[in-house]
Amino acid sequence: MRRFGEYGMKEYLAHSATDKYPSQTYKSHITGVMEKAIQYTTEIECYAEKSNGIITKITQESAWLHDLGKLEEKNQEVLRGEKKIRHLPINHVDAGSAVFLKRRKLDSAVLVYSHHKGLPDISTECGRGANAFRDRNTDIKKQTDLTMEKLLERHQFLMPFEWNEKIEKYNGEQNVFFRMILSCLADADHTDTAEHYGKISQQIEGKELRAKERLEALNQYVSTLGGDDERSYLRREMYEKCRDAEVTANFSICDSPVGSGKTTAVMAHLLRQAIDRKARRIFVVLPYTSIIQQSVNTYRKALVLPGEKSEEVVAELHSRVEFEDYNLRYLTSLWRAPIIVTTAVAFFETIASNRPSTLRKFHELPGSIIFIDEAHNALPLKLLPLAWEWMNILAKEWSCYWVLASGSFVHYWKLESLKTIKMLQPEVQNLVDNELRERLMKYEQNRVEFHWKKSAISRRELVEWVQNSPGPRLLVLNTVQSAAVIADELYKIYGKECVEHLSTALTPEDRENTINRIQERLDNAEDVNWTLVATSCVEAGVDFSFRTGFREISSLLSLLQVAGRINRHGCYQDSKMWSFSLQEDSLLKKNPAVDTARGVLMDYFSKKMEITPELSTQSMNDEIIRNDSCIDEIVELNKLENARQFASICEKFKVIDSNTVLVIIDEQLAEDIKHEKGDWQTLQRRAVSIRLEKEKKWNLKRIVDGIFLWTRKYDTFLGYMRGVLDENQILEQNA
Repeated sequence: MRRFGEYGMKEYLAHSATDKYPSQTYKSHITGVMEKAIQYTTEIECYAEKSNGIITKITQESAWLHDLGKLEEKNQEVLRGEKKIRHLPINHVDAGSAVFLKRRKLDSAVLVYSHHKGLPDISTECGRGANAFRDRNTDIKKQTDLTMEKLLERHQFLMPFEWNEKIEKYNGEQNVFFRMILSCLADADHTDTAEHYGKISQQIEGKELRAKERLEALNQYVSTLGGDDERSYLRREMYEKCRDAEVTANFSICDSPVGSGKTTAVMAHLLRQAIDRKARRIFVVLPYTSIIQQSVNTYRKALVLPGEKSEEVVAELHSRVEFEDYNLRYLTSLWRAPIIVTTAVAFFETIASNRPSTLRKFHELPGSIIFIDEAHNALPLKLLPLAWEWMNILAKEWSCYWVLASGSFVHYWKLESLKTIKMLQPEVQNLVDNELRERLMKYEQNRVEFHWKKSAISRRELVEWVQNSPGPRLLVLNTVQSAAVIADELYKIYGKECVEHLSTALTPEDRENTINRIQERLDNAEDVNWTLVATSCVEAGVDFSFRTGFREISSLLSLLQVAGRINRHGCYQDSKMWSFSLQEDSLLKKNPAVDTARGVLMDYFSKKMEITPELSTQSMNDEIIRNDSCIDEIVELNKLENARQFASICEKFKVIDSNTVLVIIDEQLAEDIKHEKGDWQTLQRRAVSIRLEKEKKWNLKRIVDGIFLWTRKYDTFLGYMRGVLDENQILEQNA
């Protein structure tokens, strides 16, 4: 046995020194990670019905050995700065994984193996036999095997720990479980490292939900809304019904129509359930980034208590902002506020992820109340069954309660076309009874007439048609570029005052300013001769009410949602909602993702079927039947999940089917991030998401991994599309 005395003569490191911060000792880092891992697992143990302490035991021992390989002398030479190379020469993850495999602790081995590179495709990895969950470089593996006992001895001197010789197997669904324990370990690892380097993410730690107090505040806020008219009385009744609903199931739905006060009514229900279920957090999941601000503003007005900072109570998360790099982890957005408003993309792609940087916030979800607005339209059809599976597991095993809402609700888990998938059929309660819903629905009658322009029209014809229709007008196009092109044309022909533009080409900060200006114009009864040109980002959740609507033909559900922004409050007697197709054009871009849905809706128009919310279920069925690949893709995703192919699921479960990167508009912010300054809130408010494939074509300038600078023209009207259109126009002139 090697004498421990020689280990006391050396200082072993986990992280190197930088210009501003000293090195971090191995003991300090392991201690910090273990403490945080235990904190995170303890917080969720009471919500994990099948754990019985297993989560804490596995995560604790994994945290204990997760960096064992850093004790290798060759790695210590680099960490101490004696050798100047970018990466450690010996894979520091391999040693911990090897120790656990030798002791037949597969769960802990997988966790250590995954804490940097992410959860692998388990079935594929197991096919490697004796080399499973080990480094693929045979020389590295041999080196680890030779030094493993020595490293473990050294480690035990520095970090004494009693082995849990046998830990019971988790008696529940394994895939969510593995994502959950990796979440706890990764967050503990990333957070401890960030703290040492003075880059702890500026997010709220320890803020309590205080659901009872916030419900009282919301009651007071709602009491000041509305008037003495019948519709206001109905909204108050809707609020009280939702707030006081007795729900014991893990799922409920709210299918109230447009203008029924769903934002505050559902929040009252969420808070009441949070009280009853002793929940720790509320999530509001919305379909589009552009509508987050309106909901956030309402919640901050209604729910923030005296002495609190609004951004610390209601977190506004526009997109997935997360990084693996040590130097960028401080920019990662987490789920640590008591109330989180985020997008379907960010929420569901987190659940689907295998990456530590993304999954690190997943452990905040157990014991939460989750509201999914426009639930059937939050995800592509091919992703709904797998997401539904996860939602049921999180409800049954992790104490999550789900509220699904829409003005045109589809019970997608009961769809005839998905019978072969055998989706779970849990008890689902309705917050709004049929009698109240019928009374609310009477305001939907004759609110808007649906029309279809059968022949495709040119860009110029569209602009003239829209401009000559009663205003204010809403025009929704299928792509960001098409919206920018038409908005620019309206601007050039009719002037600045006749057009507004809203899309993800604008930063969230500029979108918020635009939304505020649009609301001011809509509130001015004399300001009618103008058009908002937008993308699908205005289809749900924004309290806009236009007189006339135009929608480039897409899906029935999209059409119904856009119609919810037309004559929303029943102020007009002759509001029309038009659907149309565009002629081929070099500047107008098609969105192939809506081809199937477009065909279904065009069939309905051709058959002169009445466009109503009741048609929603049929349209979803018809889209699945018409799309030959949809069922195949659903089956493939389910197979991958059942085989625990975590990396493949992460790759294929994409709410938006493109690889996007953050692109900063603000040069000063770009400089700050380049020099490891800034914060995630500023980053998300002053950046846009752009497809990585556009990097060369649009001359994106790389700042750091995953973050670029926009080098072309940007303005607050068209956003980054200003620079794109300017170049396209130059190319057209020179052609």
